[in-house]
Amino acid sequence: MKTREKTSVKKKKNSPATKPAERVLTVTRVFDAPRSLVFKAWTDPEHVTRWWGPKGFTTPFLKIDPRPGGEVHYCMRSPEGRDFWGKGIYREIVEPERLVFTDFFTDEKGNLVPATHYGMSPDWPEELLVTVTFAEHEGKTKLTLQHAGVPKGKEGDSCEAGWTESLERLAEHLAETSSQTQTPSAPEAKAA
Repeated sequence: MKTREKTSVKKKKNSPATKPAERVLTVTRVFDAPRSLVFKAWTDPEHVTRWWGPKGFTTPFLKIDPRPGGEVHYCMRSPEGRDFWGKGIYREIVEPERLVFTDFFTDEKGNLVPATHYGMSPDWPEELLVTVTFAEHEGKTKLTLQHAGVPKGKEGDSCEAGWTESLERLAEHLAETSSQTQTPSAPEAKAA
C-alpha cells in the first residue's frame, strides 16, 4: 500500500532547498534488488549504517525518523578518523517511490554549522535538497539521486564522487542482503 505523506517544514531563506538551484547533481544507478528493499535500505538504520558514506568511511552514529518533518542525523567517519556530522529534515516520503530531505552540516549535537567548520569553501550552501526516486526497471530498481545546490568545481566533484562511492557500497550491501535471504532448496528425497 502506498502512503503519500507530505508536510510543510519551515524553509530557510537563500537556500537551494527553497529556491531553484543553479546546479543539480544527478546520479543514477540500477540495483539488482526489489524496489521495496532498496527503499528500506535508505530508511532503516540497520541498512543505512552498512553503506552510508564514501569508500572507507563508517557511520558510527545514525538516528533516522523517516516521516515528513522527521530528522536524519548522522556522523560519517573518514578512514583517517575525522568525523563529519550532518542532518536533514524529511520533506516528503512516498514509500517505496520517493524520498525528499534537506541536507546540511552540523556539530555532534545537531546544531547547524557552516561548511567551513569542516574545511570546505564558504561558497558551499548552508542547506541543500536531496531527492531520491526508486523506479521498477526490468525486475530491478533504478535509483535517481538529485542533490540540489551542489556548487561546481572541486568540492562539487568530490560530492559527486562521494555519492557514487556510497551507491557502490549500497550495491554491495544489497547483494549481501539478497544472498542472505535466499535459502537453498532442499535436496529431493529419493525412494529407497
